[in-house]
Amino acid sequence: MQVAISDPDYQARVRRAFDGQPFMHFIGAEMTELSPGACEISLPWRADLTQHDGFFHGGVVGAIADNACGFASYTAAAADQSILTVEYKLNLVSPGVGEVLAARGRIVKPGRRLVIAQADVFALKEGREKLVATSLSTLMLLNPSERGERA
Repeated sequence: MQVAISDPDYQARVRRAFDGQPFMHFIGAEMTELSPGACEISLPWRADLTQHDGFFHGGVVGAIADNACGFASYTAAAADQSILTVEYKLNLVSPGVGEVLAARGRIVKPGRRLVIAQADVFALKEGREKLVATSLSTLMLLNPSERGERA
């Protein structure tokens, strides 16, 4: 989908927001691609990100899917707006087995207030990709007065 971008500096703004998010740094995720209406986040395998069978934990899969949708949607925000996930649904379709997870988010439907986005999460192993999860998200564009204070 072609997404209208109102902020010519969206790349810097979105990457700055990603870099300012402690949780993504904590788990070792990085933004590997960013374009209008799309974002890819990659996460290398680490033992502390797994569940009892050694697969990537479903919570980690959900976290990078949520962020891929969020930052894809954030590309369509005005320069003074922020974005917040209102809800998301995650379908885990196969175990997360691989060296890297890659979440590819994209805007499905931009709106003035709400954005619908979708992400697929793949496990990369020995040069091959396997679909691990798919998600659908609703995100809200926040104006400066709506951001509130941090705890």
